[in-house]
Amino acid sequence: MTLSVEPLTADLISPHLPDGRSPGSPSSTEATLCDMLAALLHVEAVPANGNFFDDLGADSMVMAQFCARVRKHPDLPSVSMKEIYQHPTIAGLATALAPAHPSAPQAVHRAVEPAYAASASEQKITTREGAATGAGARMYVLCGALQLLVFLATAYLGAFISSAGYNWISATTDALDIYVRSVVVGGISFALLCALPIVAKWVLIGRWKATEIPVWGWTYLRFWIVKTLIRSNPLVLLMGGSPLYTLYLRALGAKVGRGVAIFTRSVPVCTDLLTIGDNTVIRKEAVINGYRAQSGVIRTGPVTIGMDVFVGEKTVLDIDTTLGDGAQLGHASSLHPGQVVPDGERWHGSPAERASVDYRTVEPARLSTLRRVVYATQQVLVLLLVWLPLGLGGVTFILSKVPRLGEIMDSGTFAAASPTFYRDAVVASFVLFFGSLLVGLVLIAAIPRLLARVVKADRVYPLYSFPYSVHRVIARVTNSKFFTYLFGDSSYIVGYLRWIGYDMRRPIQQTGSNFGTMVTHESPYLSSIGSGTMVADGLSMMNADFSSTSFRVSRVTVGSHNFLGNTIAYPAQARTGDNCLLATKVMIPIDGPIRENVGLLGSPSFEIPRSVQRDSALDPAGRGELRRLLKAKNRYNLRTMALALLVRWIHFLAITVLAMVAADVYRQVGAAAIAADVFLTTLFTMAYFVFVERAIVRFRRLRPQYCSIYDPYFWWHERFWKLVIPPFDRMLVGTPYKNIVSRLLGVRMGKRVFDDGCAIVERTLTSVGDECTLNAGSTIQCHSQEDGTFKSDYSTIGNGCTLGAGALVHYGVTMGDGSVLAADAFLMKGEEVPAQAHWGGNPAREMPDLSGARPLARDDRGSGDGGSGDRAREAAARHRATSRRLMETTQGGTR
Repeated sequence: MTLSVEPLTADLISPHLPDGRSPGSPSSTEATLCDMLAALLHVEAVPANGNFFDDLGADSMVMAQFCARVRKHPDLPSVSMKEIYQHPTIAGLATALAPAHPSAPQAVHRAVEPAYAASASEQKITTREGAATGAGARMYVLCGALQLLVFLATAYLGAFISSAGYNWISATTDALDIYVRSVVVGGISFALLCALPIVAKWVLIGRWKATEIPVWGWTYLRFWIVKTLIRSNPLVLLMGGSPLYTLYLRALGAKVGRGVAIFTRSVPVCTDLLTIGDNTVIRKEAVINGYRAQSGVIRTGPVTIGMDVFVGEKTVLDIDTTLGDGAQLGHASSLHPGQVVPDGERWHGSPAERASVDYRTVEPARLSTLRRVVYATQQVLVLLLVWLPLGLGGVTFILSKVPRLGEIMDSGTFAAASPTFYRDAVVASFVLFFGSLLVGLVLIAAIPRLLARVVKADRVYPLYSFPYSVHRVIARVTNSKFFTYLFGDSSYIVGYLRWIGYDMRRPIQQTGSNFGTMVTHESPYLSSIGSGTMVADGLSMMNADFSSTSFRVSRVTVGSHNFLGNTIAYPAQARTGDNCLLATKVMIPIDGPIRENVGLLGSPSFEIPRSVQRDSALDPAGRGELRRLLKAKNRYNLRTMALALLVRWIHFLAITVLAMVAADVYRQVGAAAIAADVFLTTLFTMAYFVFVERAIVRFRRLRPQYCSIYDPYFWWHERFWKLVIPPFDRMLVGTPYKNIVSRLLGVRMGKRVFDDGCAIVERTLTSVGDECTLNAGSTIQCHSQEDGTFKSDYSTIGNGCTLGAGALVHYGVTMGDGSVLAADAFLMKGEEVPAQAHWGGNPAREMPDLSGARPLARDDRGSGDGGSGDRAREAAARHRATSRRLMETTQGGTR
């Protein structure tokens, strides 16, 4: 069910008013706006003082369509959703939009129009020429073929090393000797895997410079190889919050000072362009890529972070940005190209602006260099002496001690031809899969509870101390993605979260969808959720606060009867109470009064209506009806969970069979058997989950919906979410194969799209045009679930569009050809972005293009890395100018 939108009639867009009022006057603006809104609401007239939401019954989708119509009117200034919420009546909105000086109509709007116009024309040229630079069909196919060869060569190299190591380990049967040899093989393999990205970077790239790289060209292939190796380094598993992180970055060419603490696992790629000063702290899920892709071109640029800087959680630092000494960037914030945070200043928001909030909430502690060295050494030794021998030696020990497996390895016949072979595979996979789930469910609750006694709430500990190690173990063990995936979107997620330590306030008001499938925390024992609260996906409970030398864990409390949207970082200092609606990607305020009975939207956040009357009409009629529907939903969700387990077990069974076949032929073909197993497992996994996802929708396309969460359709849609393809397709980012998989999954995907890691939730509701650029961490989500109401609609991304890193596109959205959505932006439902426009912010609105985009010169199109010095100087001048424009925008509004 979708909202019907009537086309604008000629009298609504006429520049001449019938009563003789001049366009641009407050009274004429008010009358025009009233007519527009009445047409959208299908009523004869609307009162100028009627509240859009409380009196007129409009919702954010209707008002987004209203904003789009206003933007198309030749005599009205642009209006954003933020202004709609700040001025929720026609009279108030008309007054806010009125020019400051009547003698100069719409002077405020026209003042920044040249900046927008310049960006639009520049973007138009870049999109047209960028499409011709490296994105020709021949280069696109050739690049994909070479990427496949690189994958196959890497797989065979890994298989060869694994084969040589296994042969040496299996040459003995003594348990102690197996362990010693496993330590040696594991250590050599670990050293090679850690050194490979570093060597590849210096050999293939040398030093990164500020430059432009057309996608799908030769330089891009080198860029992709280095990026993939850097982010697949096994050190990444250890690095978040470890001194090893800074050592790795320095080896890659980054200039990192002393005493730096980095907790994000998002590894920068263009490391020579990264500078981090002494005693800086960077919180988890911060994104500092060192590059950005736009209009088919990858641009690399510097990111400079001074000394004693704080970078908050879920932040995005684009290229050509600077944080001065002692500066702070708050949570859920971003810096756009050209932005500079002066020394000692505190900024937050997307894009960031000056703030008075202090994000340093924990006192420093004494931390010696020796403690850092000991902690890093201990991490490596535990990996080399415990985990790697368990993996390598354990396989060898099992093969030598389990008779049936030994027979398969030593048999001179093809064991896979026997029915007994498959019976053994079924038994082995069943025991391993379901046995590990039961054991994991017990351990995930038992071990962390014992360890939690070591770390006391609200007490400051030094980093890299024993309590710090315990805290990291608790966070890793209790953040099980599989169990939240299994129990999420059902009533059973509440019981699971209580099982691992969450404080769920009684009486628990069960909705059947209290939490989604992605909820994380830093300590479940200090996480409290109020009764009747519903949470979508991507909630991060920020129980820990860090400085560069210390940490402290504190209780995080979410009030009762809240609704939390997607991708929210919720800090312990949050100033929100009961009955709040916290919108997707909202910045949670940590200062000021406690907000209750309101909604919060944006970064920095501002108040919006808590709920919409139109949606409450879908609620169940009475408690008896609610209980009946909840029981039916629980039964349906149980069947969904059983089906999800069956699907995952069949996949595990298939890869077990492939592994056993590889073991069967290993004696004859050696390392080739392992390489073939890796390739076939990858190919099967893609084909299998594509088939499952398409089969669950009966090989049809989803249709827009508007229903209650107690409608059977929504229960089916939850089943669809549970059976969608797992995030293994990350290995395909930056390759043409990502587009092939997206098309197979139902996305209307255009030609030669550069997808660097965009997550698309409802694929068959999504359309992406030709030669679009989708940056890492961007999301297209064609649904929302607010207070028990489910809504979905189509989203269309036009030709040549760009989605910035960390940007989120909601449902019912249309982006015109060549338009750009900046990094970390939140494009709200129902928005229409004009062709060639540049939008950014949270919520997104029109703003200057700060990317420094320009058409590529002819001599830039070959390698993409020549003349970088001149380009860097030109870019610096452009960024200084655009930084001033950004300051005017963030300080003075969006018009």
